[in-house]
Amino acid sequence: MAQIYTVHPQDPQQRTIDAIRADLLNGAVMLYPTDTVYAIGCDINAKAAVQRVRQIKQMSNDKPLTFLCSSLSNIAQYARVSDPAYRIMRKLIPGPYTFLLPATKLVPKLVQNPKRKTTGIRVPDHPVCLSLLDSLATPIISTSAHFSDQESVHGWSKKQEPLSPAELFDHFDKQVDLIIENGQDLSTKVSTILDLCQDQPAVVREGLGWDTLSSEFAWV
Repeated sequence: MAQIYTVHPQDPQQRTIDAIRADLLNGAVMLYPTDTVYAIGCDINAKAAVQRVRQIKQMSNDKPLTFLCSSLSNIAQYARVSDPAYRIMRKLIPGPYTFLLPATKLVPKLVQNPKRKTTGIRVPDHPVCLSLLDSLATPIISTSAHFSDQESVHGWSKKQEPLSPAELFDHFDKQVDLIIENGQDLSTKVSTILDLCQDQPAVVREGLGWDTLSSEFAWV
């Protein structure tokens, strides 16, 4: 059974964050809240844990994994950010946006797209995530947690009724090492994905934040 940590949604207790950090450094896989959906994740540098995340999600090694960074400057360590990409990201970070970017050598091969050498990165607008990132000081893998019959269409779950936290936690209880609970309702909207690998940005998926994006940028 997974260890459950309860944290305050706006002001996470540092003692609890430190305990979670210790677990992650020891290779734990967690189920945790983000500013979009609940995610499955681990320390990006914990190879065995990253492989477990892939197994939980039934993802082959040629499918890239998204990870969270703490800031735009932090992203620049793990991805090559062009001037046009920087200008776009500066307006959207932090928020519910995933950016596809060329990966640097700091991104483990098990995380990135092996053919394109790209990676997906987010800076979440979420106190729990940001506290974990600050404490761990390395990126955190972040792949959406859903049941196998809940694949999303345009960012929305096919399931008519949203899951309760109890249902989600029960489903992943034996698959992860720890669960972070913050007492808030579950979101059913995933992030909007932008491909910024070329000069002309491309929208890969419309999700949370799409309305803001489409009104902010003329190319959308």
